[in-house]
Amino acid sequence: MAEESRNGLVSLVLVSHSAMIADGLADLLAQVAGPDVAIVAAGGGPDGSFGTDGGKVHDAMERAVGNAGAVVLMDLGSSVLSVRAAMAELPLEVVDRLAIVDAPLVEGAIAAAVTASTGATLREVAAAAEEARTVAKL
Repeated sequence: MAEESRNGLVSLVLVSHSAMIADGLADLLAQVAGPDVAIVAAGGGPDGSFGTDGGKVHDAMERAVGNAGAVVLMDLGSSVLSVRAAMAELPLEVVDRLAIVDAPLVEGAIAAAVTASTGATLREVAAAAEEARTVAKL
């Protein structure tokens, strides 16, 4: 699982209340998208407990942005707040290369990772993640 894009592909940031969920999803995405898509997991609270860590989220977003940008996916309420707080503190040139998406974490991340692996643009990868909201499972 790469932590920074070295090849011009859009990266992903996974923000979850659970480090195990974020790390497990990152492993799954690496399998479906391959090693060239950078995936940065920011899960769990500062002490490893359930929750979010604003500093970890900020650092993940800054690390992942690369030249092609990064799509940020979140699980629950306070993870969204952590992402918003990080956006307010990041330099404008970083914020301009981030796409915060309203998408289901797992399905959106899979769609985004596969799309990113094709060399798609930041806008295309973000759209793929958001389309996952409307895909029926049954």
